[in-house]
Amino acid sequence: MPHFLRSALSLAWHSSIALTVLVLAGIRVDGSETKTAAARIVASREAGWPQFRGPGRDGVSAERGLLQEWPEGGPTVLWSADIPGRGYSSPIIGGGRIYLTGDDGEELHVFALDLDGKLLWEAKHGASWKESYPGARASVTFSEGRVYLENAHGRLACFDAATGREVWAIDLLKSFGGRNITWGLSECLVVDERAVYATAGGTEALLVALDKATGAVLWKSPPLHDSAGERAVENASYVSPILVQFGDRRLVIGCSLRHLVCADAATGALQWTRRFPTTYSVISMMPALVGSSVFMTAPHGKGGQLFELKAPASPDAAVGAEDRWRTPLDTLQGGVVQVADKLIGSFYGGRKGWAAISVQTGEVLYTLAETKGSPIFADGRVYALCEDGWMLLLEAGEAQFKQHGRFRFAEASSRDAWAHPAVLDGRLYLRFHEKLICYDVRGRR
Repeated sequence: MPHFLRSALSLAWHSSIALTVLVLAGIRVDGSETKTAAARIVASREAGWPQFRGPGRDGVSAERGLLQEWPEGGPTVLWSADIPGRGYSSPIIGGGRIYLTGDDGEELHVFALDLDGKLLWEAKHGASWKESYPGARASVTFSEGRVYLENAHGRLACFDAATGREVWAIDLLKSFGGRNITWGLSECLVVDERAVYATAGGTEALLVALDKATGAVLWKSPPLHDSAGERAVENASYVSPILVQFGDRRLVIGCSLRHLVCADAATGALQWTRRFPTTYSVISMMPALVGSSVFMTAPHGKGGQLFELKAPASPDAAVGAEDRWRTPLDTLQGGVVQVADKLIGSFYGGRKGWAAISVQTGEVLYTLAETKGSPIFADGRVYALCEDGWMLLLEAGEAQFKQHGRFRFAEASSRDAWAHPAVLDGRLYLRFHEKLICYDVRGRR
């Protein structure tokens, strides 16, 4: 393709994204604004892939110049590394190192590797998870030379990223009156320049903010009671929260066991909640910011909803939310990515495979009959890791998915390839339990 044509197509594609974001943010094409305030993801200040689902926790990579087609059998393997621990956590890359977790015997371990896959250090972090679906859950978060991790039993710790030395730790469940959940706590912590935010889900607090340097409690929000039934105290869910800047408010948006919740990141004050009851009380998809709205799904046929953030009526009032649309997309832990005017994710039950839905209406635009999984987006392509171990390279076209390559990454007969992919510096990182593989996905020069 001629260079000028490639540039024109790239400009058109980015323009379509910009137009979609403006419309969803409440800004008309003529430049005038509606009453909806603008919202944006508060991304990590760290370079690399420093937290779950990337810098913005949205599954989007800023990489360019990547392969647009994969050869038969997939891209070239640069190296593979054996991980001495079973787990579902995703690779995190920060400060020139790769961080993973794994359950080894009775203990959870945190591992640091160099960029060639060589083990540099490992540290213990409490008990392993030996109940249903054994293995490490959450991914670490890298910030300012430290890594932060919550284990499946609610132990939250900070480690020195260079050495693995534990700096501080706190037991969330004991400290705030919480109880564990059926398949173990799985929250990938969100960290900003000041605090670590976590879902305590207890009689003493729903959410807490901890000083990132010391672990001291900065604030705790009141406990949340279920808005229906016996009005029991809401425990944590399996969801990892996001940070959103909305006007002059910074918001923590995550979930309790049965509710989507939004709190002021400065004070912990709850702004709004929406009940999301599911079979087995399991919601685990990270919320997605779509313009100035929040998208959330739930499994077992409950489907997803879009909620438009509403600016507070006065400086002392709470941020609000207005229901916009519903969709049958019922993603579980795989997450979604936004590609221009579409959200890409996979169905959990009932309908099968992958789907593109309209960000304006929630309508299912088209589907692809492949095993469900976890998507990220990089350089015009969706990297779709299916939980049966197949890796797909997809283009979310106007009317259908176009496949530009596939290969078998792992023999996941139990359909438990649940770690999310990472793309950084022309490399694709894929993890399946005790194996981490690094692929060269740089475009041909």
